[in-house]
Amino acid sequence: MDVDAILRTLHRRTAMSWRELGAQAGTSHATLLAYAHGRVSPTADTVERVVHAGGFELEPALVRRLPDAARRGRELEDVLALAEQFPARHAPALMAPVFGR
Repeated sequence: MDVDAILRTLHRRTAMSWRELGAQAGTSHATLLAYAHGRVSPTADTVERVVHAGGFELEPALVRRLPDAARRGRELEDVLALAEQFPARHAPALMAPVFGR
């Protein structure tokens, strides 16, 4: 989520005016509006201060990117090679139900 979307969501969820939110955060409402409309980029500390002023916590999440196809292929080959090293233990009789009788 972009900073401008975070601030607009915060504004909507707090039901505070931009002036009230700015006063709580120690900044002007005009500056908050500039942030909310993407005209100015606030620092991470400023965003955190504004979010806290609205009574919320901002929790960033790190999400792993999917590796490229060649790397995924090599990883699969490594896993299959490792699996071949384990002994296969099969039951002497088939333990599944027989259908169609």
